[in-house]
Order: sequence, then C-alpha cells, then structure tokens
Amino acid sequence: MLKSWIEGALHGEPEAYEQLVRQFRGMALAVAYQQLQDAHGAEDVAQEAFTEAFANLGKLDKPEAFPGWFKVIVERQCYRWLRRKRHSFVPIEEIETVFREEDQALDPEVRVMQKELQQTLRDSIARLPSSMQVVVDLFYFQGYTLKEISDFLEVNVPALKKRLFDARAKLKRSLPVRNLASMFNELHEGGKDMLHIMNGDHAANRLRESGIQGDILVWRELYTYGPVSTNMTDKRARKQRAVVLEDELGIPQKEYLQIEVSEEKLRSLQQYKEIVLWFEYDLYDQTMLSYLLHYFSGQDLQNIRLNLLCIDSYPEVEFFRGLGQLTSEQIGSLSGNWHVIDKQELQAGKQFWEAYSSSDIRQHQEYVQAGTNELPFAKAAFEAHLSRLPSVTNGLCSIEQTTLETIRAGIQRPYDLFREVGDKLHVLGMGDLEYWAHLNRMSEGPAALIRMTGAANFPKYNQYDQAFRDAVLSMTELGVQVLNGEVDWTTFREDEYWVGGLHVRKAEV
Repeated sequence: MLKSWIEGALHGEPEAYEQLVRQFRGMALAVAYQQLQDAHGAEDVAQEAFTEAFANLGKLDKPEAFPGWFKVIVERQCYRWLRRKRHSFVPIEEIETVFREEDQALDPEVRVMQKELQQTLRDSIARLPSSMQVVVDLFYFQGYTLKEISDFLEVNVPALKKRLFDARAKLKRSLPVRNLASMFNELHEGGKDMLHIMNGDHAANRLRESGIQGDILVWRELYTYGPVSTNMTDKRARKQRAVVLEDELGIPQKEYLQIEVSEEKLRSLQQYKEIVLWFEYDLYDQTMLSYLLHYFSGQDLQNIRLNLLCIDSYPEVEFFRGLGQLTSEQIGSLSGNWHVIDKQELQAGKQFWEAYSSSDIRQHQEYVQAGTNELPFAKAAFEAHLSRLPSVTNGLCSIEQTTLETIRAGIQRPYDLFREVGDKLHVLGMGDLEYWAHLNRMSEGPAALIRMTGAANFPKYNQYDQAFRDAVLSMTELGVQVLNGEVDWTTFREDEYWVGGLHVRKAEV
C-alpha cells in the first residue's frame, strides 16, 4: 500500500498525496510537539515537512524507507523552527488528547477539577524520557499500531513494547491522585468498566498480579473433547456433553455445568465499556475464541469495544506454549497490545465455530479449503483438528500415531510421554487429562494398541496416583503391526468418539 501511494505521488496523483498525509500526519505532529512543546509550531513543522518530502520524493530509493526518511525531515524542520524562535514561550494549547467532557453541563467546579486532573496526567507524561513520550503519544493518543510506529521511529517492536510498559509503570508511580486511574481507560490499563476473558486460572492469576485492572472471566470449557454443537446452550446437547465428560474425563456433571454461570455473565455485558479476549494460537484456545466470536457476532454490542490479544510467541520465552508460562510482569507488558476486533474477524470466528461444530464432514473440509486468513492462527488449528480423524493409511489419528512412534523411540513413562507428544503436537494445545483419555482408549479391549504395567488405571479429574507416575507403557503386537502399516486399526476397534461436531463410529471408519 505504501509503495502504491508513493508511486502515485511521484506521478502527481492528488489522492496519493492525501493518503500519505493522512497516514503520517499524526506521527509528524507527535514528533514535532515532543521537540517543540508548541502545538501551533508542531502544525507548521508538519506542513513544512510534507512540503519538503513531496518535493524530494524522487530521491527516495526504496518506498519502504519512507517512514524513517520522513522522520528525519520532520526533525530537521524542528531544528529550523527552533532557530527561528527568538524568545521563550509557555504553551497555550496542547495536541488533542483522549479526554472528552461527556457532559458539557457539568458544574463549573467539577469541570475545573477534571481539567486539573487532566493537566496532572499531561505533566506526568511530560516528565517521562523523550523516547517514551513520543511512543505513548503515537500509540495511545494517536492510535498508530506498533508496526507503524516501528517503521517511523526505526525502533523494533519488542523495544517499543518495553518502552510502553516502562512508561505505564512510571506513570502509575508518579501520579499523585488515586482516582486518576479512572482516566486511564484509553491507555488500556483497564478499570471497573473492563472485562478480560481468558483461558486458564494460572494465567488469570498472573493477570491480576500484573496490575492490569478490570474483571476477569476464566472460560472453563474443553471444546477439543467430547460432543459439541453449534448452539452449546441447547439443554439436551449440554446434558449429553456433561455425561460424556464425566464418564471419560471424570469431570462431575455439576462442576461442568458451572459454565452456565459464565454464559450468564456474557448476557450481562452492558455493564462494561470494553472487553478483551486473551487467547493463544493452538486448537484448544482457537475453539474457545471462535465460540466466543460466534456468540458476540449475534449480539448488539452497542458501544462496547471488543478487543483481541492472540499470540503464538513471546520474546523472552524460547518455546512458547501459552500465557500461563508468563510472569505477571510479562503479562503486564502485553497490556494495550490488543486490537479492536472488526466485523471480518467476528465473521471469521463464526465461520470457524459453525464448521468445527458441524456434524457434516464436508463443512469441515470446505472451511480448510476456503483458506480464510482474518484470524491468523485459525487455519493451522483447524487442520490440526482434522488430523485427529482416523488416517486412510492405518486408521490412526495424529495423537495415536505420534504416541506409538514415541513409545517405539524409548519413551515409556506416562508424564515423559505426555511432554514429548505434547511438544510434537503443540498446535493441539492438549492437556494431560485429555491425553490420558486418549491413552485409555488405545489400551482398551481386544484391539488395544498399548498396555500399561505398574498401574491399574489412567488418571481422571482431580485424581493422583503415584503408581501411575512410575508406570511403563509399551506397544502390543497389534500396535506394532498398525504402526508398521501392516493392518488398519479401524477394522478392529469398537469404540466411538467425537472430533468437534463429528461423531466417529465403527460404521463410519
């Protein structure tokens, strides 16, 4: 896009000039004001910088270098402006801030108090190091993305994240008025009007410890196991699901049905002005995310701002698997790195969930073939979902295949096996409870693929058995034959199970 704008400007196209001005005007103003501390001067400098840039656009070798090149021009114009300035000054106006007086009819004393609080915040920001000031202005007040700021300032994104985190920490320590925190909603620090929805109590505790304010709703569902339906609130479908989860995972029906409390909270969203969804790249989280997006797509959100933070890595974590790995400080550094969810993303989440929960295999296949990319991790997660179906070569799904290969490689202790298989299939985001259920299915009946010695049973919910930790898993003769491709396991097995909305039974495999 930037390249086409520059090429258009070189050919004298007015629309191209206008696009460049719209894209970089806020950045120019922020950099100029940070150096000049004068709003009128910043406006003049920005205008002069654009004039100089457009006059010399033909000298720019690479279009992608425009942001950094233009920043140098802005800084040079600031230097010229300061040299022309012959007297000291006190700024009368500031660059537009995020504050709006919601009620112009407020009592004059209240308005004065609000302005004093706003001035306190501006003064606190002015005491930040200049490198932090400009990033705070561009990101929080101007609304530029980290990538755009990175290109303009020529500072990498991780460094910008660190500056924003440090700036927030300094501001919270320096602001003398306790209730000034209510003015930080636009700085993405949360508040009583913000709700965070995420998976996992451990990550939720880290979020609480981080200092990010707002209510937290932990979404406790396991859409990667057991029967699911497009309408998860259907009482008959929910009862069936509760029975399966209790029978196969040991989760008491009463405890599972607590999800209804969380759903009730979703129906009372109007008390919040902003919602942030915290999720990860794997299938476990992507199913939860898609379910929630499917739900929100059918709601009248009115003025609620719906945000998403969805990641597959963190700079300081070599093998990132989830938010639960992060410290409270690392979680805190992610504050404000979410983005507002647009209509295309809501629709993409709805499509994912409708395909995933369908009982028609063709809908699953069509979703993958469509190749939508509005949600960056959705396609890989959905492909991992389909890998759990029996293969056409030997009847094994990806979990069964990888388990047998890992046992054959010499890893036979249950927890060692879980870690190894979990790392190889990390895109599934599979928990140990779910994995033990898969191993139990592989060890049952005359068509068992594995056997366990040293323990009688695989653990279920809230169970712990030291004997199981020391147990040994090995392949049966049939397991060896299936892994070698000599026989098809589907001709032997009698069990049935669910893969998303697909009910896999002997007659279907």
